[in-house]
Amino acid sequence: MWAPNERHQMNEVTRPAHVVLAMTGASGAIYSVRLLQVLLGAVKHVHLTISPPAVLVLRQELGIEVDLDRFEPRRLLFEADSRERAQLPPAIAEALAGGAPSGARGEIAYHHFQNLMAPIASGSFLTDGMVICPCSGSTLGAVVHGTGENLIHRAASVHLKERRKLIVVPRETPLSTIQLENMRRAAEAGAVVLPAMPGFYHGVTSIRDLVDFVVTRICDQMGIDNQLMRRWGD
Repeated sequence: MWAPNERHQMNEVTRPAHVVLAMTGASGAIYSVRLLQVLLGAVKHVHLTISPPAVLVLRQELGIEVDLDRFEPRRLLFEADSRERAQLPPAIAEALAGGAPSGARGEIAYHHFQNLMAPIASGSFLTDGMVICPCSGSTLGAVVHGTGENLIHRAASVHLKERRKLIVVPRETPLSTIQLENMRRAAEAGAVVLPAMPGFYHGVTSIRDLVDFVVTRICDQMGIDNQLMRRWGD
């Protein structure tokens, strides 16, 4: 067992430096916003890119207005006096309360979805992994069939070819045979297919518990230490 100071040093040394987060147009914007909050407390740089359909979902589900050409990170972090949060249903607002964890040191590096000159479009730019959350069916299809047209598709393809961690978080039901086949193709190509299917065995009392279950599983796959939920056997 590591002594406290030794474990602290280990976490500092192994703290991920660059993680890519892509938001696409599937339902479940709350998962991506909560994940962004957590990543800012765990990694040094979050490379964020957002598709136009994701902008519509953020507006519909969370009342967040995002301008992809003049992006403002605070729009996604729900500051304490956020007008958007005040207009949300109480259970949803509670799930996103607090914004980034206290003492968060991560920085957001925003990349426009059309900017194929961004660092994350190249395999020579080293990252610790990529998450597409939520992952729309069209995004997954473009990635597994190699028909990508934007930075999200390109960055995902880079992670697959470089054998780096790629996590896709689909949120759809029921699933067609086409979607199931695309998930199979993604898994065979090396991606982790992690559907937004929250468990209920960890003492669920709020929507945040359900959201954090999915975020925990994403962080676990990324090797990011977290204490977001009570684990089985604890």
